[in-house]
Amino acid sequence: MRQRSFWYWTLTALAALWLAGGGVLDLMRAPVVAAILRRLGYPIYLCSILGACKILAVAAILRARNPLLREWAYAGITFLTIGAFLSHLAVHDSVNATAAPVTLLALAVGSYLLRPAHYRLRAQTATATQDAAAFHA
Repeated sequence: MRQRSFWYWTLTALAALWLAGGGVLDLMRAPVVAAILRRLGYPIYLCSILGACKILAVAAILRARNPLLREWAYAGITFLTIGAFLSHLAVHDSVNATAAPVTLLALAVGSYLLRPAHYRLRAQTATATQDAAAFHA
């Protein structure tokens, strides 16, 4: 169990650092980020949207007390990375640029699968179901 916790926090920290760094660069509209968005055919104002979403996802994954919010953050990261991967493929980008979103997705999936039971939505759902059953009894 201790090893599972170690890998959960390692993968979560790596994903959070990646997202936080990218989010800050996005919010600053760093030239490197603007160049990537231009190459992919997206408007530069998308930097602000993506940056804010990445920072919020980091906060949700690291500090959210609500498992549903954490689930939505993981879902958002999944949509972000799959969209980035497909966008890089569409413009025939380099292997490194195309593989980067897949690497982040792998970190996020590992974090998601290894998360502790109290971070899981099922525990909350089971309790809600039991409460509902007791109410209707």
